[in-house]
Amino acid sequence: MEKMFINGRWIESSRTNPVEFPYTGEVIAQVPEAEEEHLEEALCAAVDSLRTISELPSHRRAEILRKVAEGIREEAEKWAKLLTLETGKPIRESRGEVARAIRTLSLSAQEAERIGGEIVPMDAVEAGEGWFGFYIRVPVGVVVAITPFNAPLNLLAHKVGPAVAAGNSVVVKPSTLTPLSALKLASLFEKAGLPPGVLNVLTFRGKALKEKLVSDPRAAKVSFTGGLEAGEEIVRKAGLKRVSLELGSNSAVIVEEDADMERVAPACIRGAFANSGQVCISLQRIYVHRKRERELTEALVSEVKKLKVGDPRKEDTDISSMVTPEQAERVISWIEEAKREGARVLVGGEKVGRATVLPTVLTDVHEDMRIVREEAFGPLVSLIPYDDLEEAVEMVNRSAYGLQHGIYTRDLGKAFYALRNIQAGGVLVNEVPTFRLDHYPYGGIKKSGLGREGVRFAVEEMTHIKFMAFHLK
Repeated sequence: MEKMFINGRWIESSRTNPVEFPYTGEVIAQVPEAEEEHLEEALCAAVDSLRTISELPSHRRAEILRKVAEGIREEAEKWAKLLTLETGKPIRESRGEVARAIRTLSLSAQEAERIGGEIVPMDAVEAGEGWFGFYIRVPVGVVVAITPFNAPLNLLAHKVGPAVAAGNSVVVKPSTLTPLSALKLASLFEKAGLPPGVLNVLTFRGKALKEKLVSDPRAAKVSFTGGLEAGEEIVRKAGLKRVSLELGSNSAVIVEEDADMERVAPACIRGAFANSGQVCISLQRIYVHRKRERELTEALVSEVKKLKVGDPRKEDTDISSMVTPEQAERVISWIEEAKREGARVLVGGEKVGRATVLPTVLTDVHEDMRIVREEAFGPLVSLIPYDDLEEAVEMVNRSAYGLQHGIYTRDLGKAFYALRNIQAGGVLVNEVPTFRLDHYPYGGIKKSGLGREGVRFAVEEMTHIKFMAFHLK
């Protein structure tokens, strides 16, 4: 049985929960079900360790983060196999996540060494003559990090890395479906010399305990990645603490008449079907200029038929299991609902095995359909024709979400029109919205959340500005 990590110790519990390999349902581990006493111990440890971590020199915090990154690098293939076992994503995608986690932690080490401040020109106003002012950034305190199932290693690195870099302590609550990578990461921080109590990992399913965690006044910051409903509940429970929410999307790409179609079709396949669509910025809507609709449709259907569906542990597998059979059934029910409402399935649309949904391309959809209106979080994408760019942008913006969208065009004027008018946290030109680098500002507007990740920007979210001024006369 696995153990939780609290105050530098590995802790058991009287109750456990199984962790299953999504592709077969095989139980691969048992993890503890935390009790209220474990939560209390973790919060006390996090509070008690704050002075230690905040006073640890920045070069030492950077050194710890680099050691953890190197620890992952040394056993990269073992990490990839673990991710495949707990998420069901193909092994090649798991290797990609491992590489990104190494980069995220390495970037966090760099940020630890350059957290500073700024001089304020006090004499810019008459009353400031004779004054010298500046500000520095200081840790917020205890950070609660709640992570999802779909990228359990890198998304945790995006929370723990910046938190430690900034001198905070952390209480982590990983997804109950994929907690193993979080526990393994804690062991690397322990080996790297992170002081006891700075990092605590609790595993539990109980909603009541999560509410206690986010509402506890000792927590200064909550960083959450997950669903909209859970995010809204966190805002209601958190009170007057800092909250960062990455709540997903309904990402779209616009394919203009002048687009390079040789680049578009492969990118759309990657963007729509990576990790069986279980990606916050998975491509769900393709708005294609009517003059290129047939060409893109034929290319997509042809390429989807070439995808290899099967066991995620095999090297040649492109598409595999969703995280649970219930999620697979939900996606199938959405597809069937769309068909009843007039949509056509061009390829896919079926469930095979325990929890695998075949990659699906739909057409003849309309905006009232759930697969167009809401976040599907599954391997499906809809083709929607349009006649002019203004119409396409308007349709993109009708979504309640606004995380990332994309546009394919060779016209700089059209690219900047999209940048100015698309309502989202990010707009990518000649790329699908599923693209992400771990150091740029990442986050959304509308129902996609609050705040920004990307290591430097997460550090800013996890620090306060403290101002000081000297009256020199």
